[in-house]
Amino acid sequence: MGRIKGVVIDAVSGEQVVCKVQVLSSNGRYLKPSDCIEKVGPGSPFFYCDGEFEVNAPRGQVDVIVERGTEYQPSKTTFDVAKMGTKDVIIELERWIDLPDAGWYPGNTHIHYDEKETRPYDRLRLDSQVETYNVTVVSILKRWDLEYASNRFPLGIMNEYSTAHHVVDIGEENRHNDTFNKFAYGHVMFLRIRNQVDPVSRGFLVDDFDPDFPPLCWACDEARDQGGIVIWCHNGQGMEAPIAAVLGKLDAFNLFDPFWMDPEYDIWYKLMNCGIKLPASTGTDWFICSNNRVYVQMDEKFGYDGWLEGMQKGRTFITNGPALFLNVEDKGPGDIVRFRDDRKVNVRVSWRSHYPINRLAMVHNGRVVKRRNFREGSYEGEWEAELPVDSNGWIAVRCNGVARDSYNQALYAHTSPVYLQNGKQNPYQTKDAEYFLKSIDKSEEWVRHTGRYTNDDQRNAVMEVFEKGRKAYEKLAKT
Repeated sequence: MGRIKGVVIDAVSGEQVVCKVQVLSSNGRYLKPSDCIEKVGPGSPFFYCDGEFEVNAPRGQVDVIVERGTEYQPSKTTFDVAKMGTKDVIIELERWIDLPDAGWYPGNTHIHYDEKETRPYDRLRLDSQVETYNVTVVSILKRWDLEYASNRFPLGIMNEYSTAHHVVDIGEENRHNDTFNKFAYGHVMFLRIRNQVDPVSRGFLVDDFDPDFPPLCWACDEARDQGGIVIWCHNGQGMEAPIAAVLGKLDAFNLFDPFWMDPEYDIWYKLMNCGIKLPASTGTDWFICSNNRVYVQMDEKFGYDGWLEGMQKGRTFITNGPALFLNVEDKGPGDIVRFRDDRKVNVRVSWRSHYPINRLAMVHNGRVVKRRNFREGSYEGEWEAELPVDSNGWIAVRCNGVARDSYNQALYAHTSPVYLQNGKQNPYQTKDAEYFLKSIDKSEEWVRHTGRYTNDDQRNAVMEVFEKGRKAYEKLAKT
């Protein structure tokens, strides 16, 4: 039996770097060190590496694939292993883009480790470095009596894993599910909190008889009171999502954060058509099980408070690989373009990607108004167009590709919007506000007849929250 000893270095600095490695024997068998931590989630198997690795290998051809985040080109090396002895290899990783150098810093706002994880501290250290996140947020949660490994971490910034260029924050996922594990009120993330917001879960997620109380909007207020950041997750699933959004309780909106959910824009688009500013964010939910990340633009050097402020301002795009940039009349995502009369605005889009993208779409008020298709795929480019605008609204851009990454996911990216403002109502505002009014009708029916409460005071308190949301949407529905 032969042996492979590998060293992985950054091609520019020459320093060893943390990464993930796949070693395949000549017959396609996945080889790994005995004590390694492995990547989780779908797609190809990989193990984590601190910069050096050793693997026993049979004689013959061996393929070694090395990946680090999404800004480094994956490296594929093929060589022959002798029947006996050690094969020494040095693998250089090169960047295809350096977004932090351009002021864009990646983060993951939604991570947990389940009860099966036996080395949570090792995984946390490796996850954040392998994926090259500047911000890594792991959240406590409660589902019945399951002892989630990430619940062992103390709330707040973990100084032992944080540096000047990288922050590990332990937050909270505050949540509610109905029976059969359906979203009821929904799930919401709290970042940069000092104290746990109780209850972490209510209703079915605790036990069959726990009351569906208190509402999540109250928890959002408590997180905000201690300086926390509030992000709704799971594509806006849950009865309280439109309520929390219209009442101004949210700082951002997580899209695509579980790898098993299909991309979903509808709720987000409708909320923004109601004039609600909701920056896009994302995460991976269970472990680092996808390449999802949110990039936040900062004008100054990296710092957690500044990163969160940039996200609140909407200076973001979400992606699992491609870099996607939007400019409308020299304004970027999160900014407002103000104008008086009907006019055309100049929209400029640029992109770069290691894997090719095949479709690019300009989205105005939730509708694709211009698109480009690249049959052979595009790795970088620029696109400029004039869009007629005549009302309040927003413009964003999204892209996707048929290529799949090592998690077996199709490529995507989506910017947060640039907002338009001229004092004339968004033409879809009434329709979309009425959509949420209908959803509130169903939610209130659930509260009256299905929700479980200790007493009528609890039920009435939840109804009061939904009624506040109703009044806000009734006002928005008026032309």
